[in-house]
Amino acid sequence: MKNLLFLLSLTALTFSAFAQTALDETLPVRGISISAPASADVDDFVRFIDQELAPAHFNMLVLLVDWGYAYEKLPELAGELTKTDVKKIVAVCRKHNIAVAPQINLLGHQSWGQTTGKFLTVYPQFDETPHINLAESKVLGNGGDWKDPDFFYCKSYCPLHPEVHKVLFDAIDEITDVFETNWFHAGMDEVTSLADPFCPRCCGRDPAELFAGEVRTIHAHLAQQGKRMMIWGDRLLDCKATGFHNSESSLNNTHRAIDMIPKDILIFDWHYGNAYQSPVYFAFKGFDVVTCPWNSAKVAAEQLEGMLYSRRQASKTFKPHLQGMVITEWSGWEKFRDEYYKKPEKYETGAESVKMLIEWLKKNERD
Repeated sequence: MKNLLFLLSLTALTFSAFAQTALDETLPVRGISISAPASADVDDFVRFIDQELAPAHFNMLVLLVDWGYAYEKLPELAGELTKTDVKKIVAVCRKHNIAVAPQINLLGHQSWGQTTGKFLTVYPQFDETPHINLAESKVLGNGGDWKDPDFFYCKSYCPLHPEVHKVLFDAIDEITDVFETNWFHAGMDEVTSLADPFCPRCCGRDPAELFAGEVRTIHAHLAQQGKRMMIWGDRLLDCKATGFHNSESSLNNTHRAIDMIPKDILIFDWHYGNAYQSPVYFAFKGFDVVTCPWNSAKVAAEQLEGMLYSRRQASKTFKPHLQGMVITEWSGWEKFRDEYYKKPEKYETGAESVKMLIEWLKKNERD
């Protein structure tokens, strides 16, 4: 009986957070994923939600907060975004029935280029690869690229460290509570550093089991509180079988984890250069999925049409898994804003993709 009630609550969570409009049958999820703005830019960001996203019936905002929030439980990891800032975002999203999902990059993306991220800087004992010196390694910006066999992309934390989850759970609980949400995006993309042979805990273990184990651990913590988990989908795609680039699919066998993780996780299937039809694969595996473009409006339009076509052709059982589109943005709010409002500088942003989706939504609302 408890399991049935839990499943029913998750089903309600999937749909009740979204505004009920004439677009819901066509494209249930209509969202954007972007880094949280700096504290000084929050008012601009709120106006953008109020004046641009809401009138077009966007209904999901994924906000990469990471360690940018002023955590009270973890002051050593705190950033500048205040509780007052967050409440402004919460208020405008509640006003327009936009579901908010804060994101912390978990497992991977604990470094970038030659810079170790805040989490492993504060807690170096959690580093999966402490022997890797980023200043001396072939990393981005230091002579490394994906074709180089010695290329090191990003550090990960060790998922088997006995103390790592207490810290992470404190952060997850605080950030979901302050955003007053039952959604949490755990990141977990581009995890290339896993089961390192020098890690005393992970050495010799199956990367798929390690990845799946970390997903299950985080999922179980969220599920106990009635919260739902989101992750990027790239580590669940087989690079060799698909021919996808090895940033958007797995070369270290984590793809087998797709059969080892809970099915109520919402998958964010990102591809930026092509409109691959991998959302159908995730749906066949029993997951809800959204398609995620970025900086090419042409590719975004093709991904949108692919999602719409798949939903039109799907059975009643299959169709609900194909949830819609969330456009990603990786240049930050300030550059996105300048590009969106046609400031003189030209940036690589998802602004034109967002405009494409806004135009499509407004047209189809009328139709």
